Amino acid sequence: MDFMFSADIRSYKDMRNDELREAFTTAPLFEAGEIKLTYTDVDRGVIAGIVPTKAGIVLPTHKELAADYFCQRREAGVINIGGEGSITVDGETYAMSNKDSLYIAKESQAVEFFSADEANPAKFYLVSYPAHRVTKTVHVPKSKAQTIDLGSQETSNERTIFQSIRPGIVDSCQLVMGITELKKGSVWNTKPPHTHFRRTEIYMYFDLPEDERVFHLMGEPKEVRPLALPPEVAIASPSWSIHSGVGTTNYTFIWAMGGENQEFDDMDHLTVADLK
Repeated sequence: MDFMFSADIRSYKDMRNDELREAFTTAPLFEAGEIKLTYTDVDRGVIAGIVPTKAGIVLPTHKELAADYFCQRREAGVINIGGEGSITVDGETYAMSNKDSLYIAKESQAVEFFSADEANPAKFYLVSYPAHRVTKTVHVPKSKAQTIDLGSQETSNERTIFQSIRPGIVDSCQLVMGITELKKGSVWNTKPPHTHFRRTEIYMYFDLPEDERVFHLMGEPKEVRPLALPPEVAIASPSWSIHSGVGTTNYTFIWAMGGENQEFDDMDHLTVADLK
């Protein structure tokens, strides 16, 4: 497991791009036959990319978690961005098609990931936060997610949001998670930008060519820092940071939030003119 120690609201302003990457972004997450885990001190989130091929991959624990098994005191959300696959949780198997979600409840002990075809493997993206109560593991096909259409072509932010792990669909502790797909010709993922000081957020951008980039905007509105991110790299956004980004083409991203509430409308809106 890699470790990512974030910068604070004061020190980020004087950091170079490579220092910001080290503090807030993961390495590329997906490698055939591997699980890659990153622990961030941003609300103690864990980020993982899991690509099973010939054999299944077990979700491990690590001594730094001080737990007998990974979900002993944690919940996790998983979204498959690859080929057909499945996840087994304590003996029950959940089929995972592309962009399906699985919420894994606290105290789930045995978690294993599988691909249906090693030539076109599943690519499981996992985000985990600490959990304070035992709930229920729930599979959410993409078709069952709550769908919201936002933005417009005129403002280059026409997009569809799929809220899969959220109140009303999944009884989670603090995790909310889902997918945003930008339409062709749209590049802004959140416009106008916003903050939500009561929650942190982790982003992972994908569905764009390797030579394209998403410019993730972070920091206070008066001290914005852009980071050019390649596909399939995650970035942890602290509660004090703005939430916005723009790509060189349209793309898809997974967002996951943890904090003191699960209200999607709990955000403080900004205008583009507020950014400096």
